[in-house]
Amino acid sequence: MTTATTTTFHTVSAAWRADVAARICPKAPGDAQLYADQITGYVLWGVLVLFGVGIMVGIGAVVAGRVFSMPHASKAGVVAVVVVFLAAVAYMVLPGMVAAITGQGCI
Repeated sequence: MTTATTTTFHTVSAAWRADVAARICPKAPGDAQLYADQITGYVLWGVLVLFGVGIMVGIGAVVAGRVFSMPHASKAGVVAVVVVFLAAVAYMVLPGMVAAITGQGCI
């Protein structure tokens, strides 16, 4: 094979692979998508509950630190509240970023 023939062959082969890959869309088998959606929902609600618990613990640490004259507890409580708010912002922003990067779900 000559260099031109080899280059043409690789170009056609790469174009064919890209075309085939663009038509492949992953799909859950049978009723698996129903269970995957339920698990995802439970995880999302669990994270929301943990955000609430984190806020309550942080505020409790600030109050306890002030009442019992423990400045380190107050500082830790403030840091906890800030971290929970940053995590909540990431919780809202990151899924959109991942969806934008991955596209429609097809390879």
